[in-house]
Amino acid sequence: MVREKVTVSTRTLQWKCVESRVDNKRLCYGRFILSPLIKGQADTIGIAMRRALLGEIEGTCITRAKSEKIPHEYSTIVGIQESVHEILMNLKEIGLRSNLYGTCGAFICARGPGYVTAQDIISPPSVEIVDNTQHIARLTEPIDLCIGLQIERNRGYRYSIKRPNNFQDGSYPIDAVFMPVRNANHSIHSYGNGNERQEILFLEIWTNGSLTPKEALHEASRNLIDLFIPFLHGEEETLHLEYNRHKGTLPPLTFHDRLAKLRKNKKERELKYIFIDQLELPPRIYNCLKRCNIHTLLDL
Repeated sequence: MVREKVTVSTRTLQWKCVESRVDNKRLCYGRFILSPLIKGQADTIGIAMRRALLGEIEGTCITRAKSEKIPHEYSTIVGIQESVHEILMNLKEIGLRSNLYGTCGAFICARGPGYVTAQDIISPPSVEIVDNTQHIARLTEPIDLCIGLQIERNRGYRYSIKRPNNFQDGSYPIDAVFMPVRNANHSIHSYGNGNERQEILFLEIWTNGSLTPKEALHEASRNLIDLFIPFLHGEEETLHLEYNRHKGTLPPLTFHDRLAKLRKNKKERELKYIFIDQLELPPRIYNCLKRCNIHTLLDL
């Protein structure tokens, strides 16, 4: 009888938050590590995670402002210290948190003299302002300032397109920065010798306060998994659909169903390569298993 020794990896990846701080309401920082990784894996994961953190996480911001009393974007209004353009730039910086699907409306109604801040925004209950103290404008005279706002939840960055007909009705689009992650970096620490070299991945995340760095890391990870799952199950689901095309379509798998299936497949692959010859079983048990054509742990 020939026994072939098969090495099965028992290393378990673990992540940990090693630093977390809130510099202010609009700036949160987190530092995370993931280890142990073999050479090259840290860079693969780090690049993918950085792109997912910056481009795949949804955020909420103000995308349009409307006021019929404003002739054009670069005009000034008597009784308001800031120009219209400066007010629009201040609205662009307002940090929002929401569970919106699409867009919703909000408005500002304030009377001077005094300061207009984010707390003067009247919005639906599904929208939360991150920092109520954010400055919008200063009214130097007893005038009314009324601005209608459009709030939207999306991802990435969208440049506003200025059209003449927008200005005629007092509607002004605002460049939309939906990204709740302000910046993300990764670095790698290597240790060990020769072929046993391993790596530790360090991830640094800065957010605008609408998400914590830990929440951003979890959401980016879920989005990456959702993107890769079709490659793993595309052929299998195609075969199932072909077999059942006359019986109706299959219900789509949920995220948790797919993740459970991936874990089950991984476990089965590991058990497939652990032979009973390696387990040093008593002769009676070993011979009994062999007679039953059980050669690996997966056969059990």
